[in-house]
Amino acid sequence: MAVQYAVKAEVVNIQFDTPQKDDIFLVDTNVWYWLTYTQASTSPPPYQINDYPAYLTKIISAQGLLLYCGLSLAELAHIIEKAEREIFSTTLKPKEYRHNKPTERANVVAEVIAAWGQVTSIAVSTDITIDETTTNASLTRFQTQLLDGYDLLILEAMDKAGVVQVITDDGDYVTVPGIKVFTANRNVITAARNQGKLITR
Repeated sequence: MAVQYAVKAEVVNIQFDTPQKDDIFLVDTNVWYWLTYTQASTSPPPYQINDYPAYLTKIISAQGLLLYCGLSLAELAHIIEKAEREIFSTTLKPKEYRHNKPTERANVVAEVIAAWGQVTSIAVSTDITIDETTTNASLTRFQTQLLDGYDLLILEAMDKAGVVQVITDDGDYVTVPGIKVFTANRNVITAARNQGKLITR
């Protein structure tokens, strides 16, 4: 079943956008994954491993600013470990893989360290303190915006930093009013076009 996005954000198709020097973007974890993880090209659609890295390269060339949220480390480590486990064995449970296969664990650690090193070498951290104020704001957002837990907190980091532009393949972000979602996700772009929310800069 196709996802029925209720688009409240402005959406920009990165395939036709030219980044500017004064652009500031928060980069979502999925984009960091395709850019930095050595095995990322084994399963996603080609646009994910081609369009997003190419767009980040354009931003860097234009001297725009890329931001990451520290929460992306947790999410990136999780999805890299999951991918490595699935490459190694489709039958091992996560904790069996993590605790019973020390060589594999060492490979996962090396992959995560290398990936995170790339993130921090080309982007600047936008910090967030996860305290009662932040979690309460996230719970309020959770009631009206169709986001997962990581994304709720990443949006709080964006708010704190005054950033409104996010590069992501995750269609959930389009449910957030007041931000601009830069994406190559065809379903999101189509939904935005149909709802009058696709913009050209």
